[in-house]
Amino acid sequence: MDQYLPILGLLILGVLFASGSLVMSSLAAPRKRPSDAKLAPYECGIVPEVEPPLRFPVRFYLVAMIFVIFDIEIVFMYPFAVVFRQLGLFGLVEVLAFSLTVFAALLFLVSEGALSWGPVKHLTPGMPARTSSSTIVRIGADPEQAA
Repeated sequence: MDQYLPILGLLILGVLFASGSLVMSSLAAPRKRPSDAKLAPYECGIVPEVEPPLRFPVRFYLVAMIFVIFDIEIVFMYPFAVVFRQLGLFGLVEVLAFSLTVFAALLFLVSEGALSWGPVKHLTPGMPARTSSSTIVRIGADPEQAA
């Protein structure tokens, strides 16, 4: 039971810190609503002419997810690189399974369009199939001469 006492102490300290932070923020918060002047956006003294977009596109969050996934992978690769000789085949299999999971997450994000920026482009046929008569008509010859 003595082994769990430090964990219990840290848990109690964490709960006290969280509840204390909530109580202090409610006590220190302003009581009245700010004026319109304080709520107005301010950037270098220039009043904005266009309203900013309300939401970021989903692609922004997908790119952030890619960063987090590979950041986590790098964090877990360092300890493996330090003791890879001691882990042997078991460690290699575990790292390969972890890497495959990360690669599957990358494939999912790419399939969701995480790396496709800009508007979606739809290809539409502009001209009929190219033949010699359609080429002559397109250049400007008389269509009856092309037949």
